[in-house]
Amino acid sequence: MSRQRGSAAKFDRGLMRLRLNLIRRGSLWAVTLVAVLWAGYAAATTGDPVRRGPEWTPTADHTKFRVLEGPFSSGPEVTRACLRCHTEAAKQLQATTHWTWSFDNPITGQTLGKRNIINNFCVSIETNWPRCTSCHIGFGWSDNSFDHRSEDSVDCLVCHDNTGTYVKDPLGAGHPPYRDTEFPPGSGNIIQAPDLIDVARYIGMPTRRNCGACHFNGGEADGAKHGDLDSSLIKPDRSLDVHMDAAGLNFVCSTCHTTQGHAVTGSRYMTKAVDTVGIDVPGHTDRTRTSCESCHGPTPHATRHKLDDHTDKVACQTCHIPEIARGSRKTLTWWDWSAAGQRDTDGQPFTRTDDDGYVIYDSHRGEFRWQGNLVPEYHWFDGRIRYTLIGEAIDESKIVPINTFGGGYDEPRSRIWPFKVMRGRQPYDKVHKTLLLPHTVGDDYASYFRNMDWTSAIEVAMAHAGLPFSGEIGFVETAYFWPSTHMVAPKEDALACNDCHSRNGRLAGVPGFYMPGRDSFEGLQWTGWTLVILTLVVSVAHIAARIGAARQRS
Repeated sequence: MSRQRGSAAKFDRGLMRLRLNLIRRGSLWAVTLVAVLWAGYAAATTGDPVRRGPEWTPTADHTKFRVLEGPFSSGPEVTRACLRCHTEAAKQLQATTHWTWSFDNPITGQTLGKRNIINNFCVSIETNWPRCTSCHIGFGWSDNSFDHRSEDSVDCLVCHDNTGTYVKDPLGAGHPPYRDTEFPPGSGNIIQAPDLIDVARYIGMPTRRNCGACHFNGGEADGAKHGDLDSSLIKPDRSLDVHMDAAGLNFVCSTCHTTQGHAVTGSRYMTKAVDTVGIDVPGHTDRTRTSCESCHGPTPHATRHKLDDHTDKVACQTCHIPEIARGSRKTLTWWDWSAAGQRDTDGQPFTRTDDDGYVIYDSHRGEFRWQGNLVPEYHWFDGRIRYTLIGEAIDESKIVPINTFGGGYDEPRSRIWPFKVMRGRQPYDKVHKTLLLPHTVGDDYASYFRNMDWTSAIEVAMAHAGLPFSGEIGFVETAYFWPSTHMVAPKEDALACNDCHSRNGRLAGVPGFYMPGRDSFEGLQWTGWTLVILTLVVSVAHIAARIGAARQRS
């Protein structure tokens, strides 16, 4: 017995030494270990399965559960069946921002989340719930009376479907279509109703397709909103994303966005500008891998120490995400609501597309611009993000920022980050100087998509939100900044030195510091060249004098 205890103690001490060694040595050991572990994990959780293959070995075969044999006429019926075994799952999920769409930022004190902010895409969910909440992880959020405490309203399938057939009804307030549905009406595009029994029996861990069902399609179209998230990531190659490469590491979203009790780590409203904890190993962790440093450490370049000299001022993403929207999809860069309302010669609404099939004009929505391989904009960023909230006063004489952020060279938590910047024009109140909320979705008289009348559409939405509206409508340009973190290129495609260290390089507009190759001091340059010329003149004069003296002696 004492020998067993001694062996166990030695084993524990060995694990402790290994853990400390990993922490001390940094990225090389840790990345190797994490890569091996995650490669095994990725092999067990493929990104785009139709059915789980023999490499995935769950502890329960849901096809054998009689409770899942149906019949099911609705999503909530499936959820009730799930909760008979997973008794705490709904309670856990209802405590997350994925469910509440509300987030209290502890740094700025603002209450954010989809239900509380205004944007320059679809503007606001107020009165537009059935369309917006088609991406909610619940059923039936059709207005402000939605009961967020109802466990039956949790949608288990949207995250755990492994058939690839589960979809949401675009106007169904979170429900799937229960019969084949044409959308948009008159388009001929049929959305097939999923077989709820089949989906319920073939479930598993979330895949890239599950997460992407909402996160790829924000802003009304695939790839429109984020720029670094689109359907190209369902089965990407190494050049698109070195981590998600379907034939390589094959990471899924939850590989980095780790979860506890259904709470997914990572926040668009409080992005981590720099990870001071570093490599995420047992005993040394902040319980999330949503930063580059959590796997690669603060000095990831091994023997290339000059590159590691940059990590205290430059985010990893700046060099390793050279362009945005590098996959098969372009991203939206401009949405002008002021251009909406035009009709064709027959007096009917119309759409116009470019040569690649992207909508560049829609009578109901306005004018659009799209771009692929978009060069990011670069700014100092320290993780503090503040939003222009609904009802907050604006300065209409300038471009109105949807969000602003802190950072600077002298701030230790700041790094230079790449951003996608979404720009557009949207309605504002000329008297109250606030951004306005339009009611767009629905068949009622006030819906802008039905009557294309801004006054009635805005009156209804503002009244519903309990906000004043003067009736004086103008349009103002806005800008929305999105830190880029996905579509990480392999090292051979990362930015080179001259991409930044040049007069008109990537960082030409980033202030606050001197950068060789980009910056110069005119006075110092003039003095230097003067000294060079004087040295040359003196040298030539000295040579001439020596030659003259030699001739005199001879």
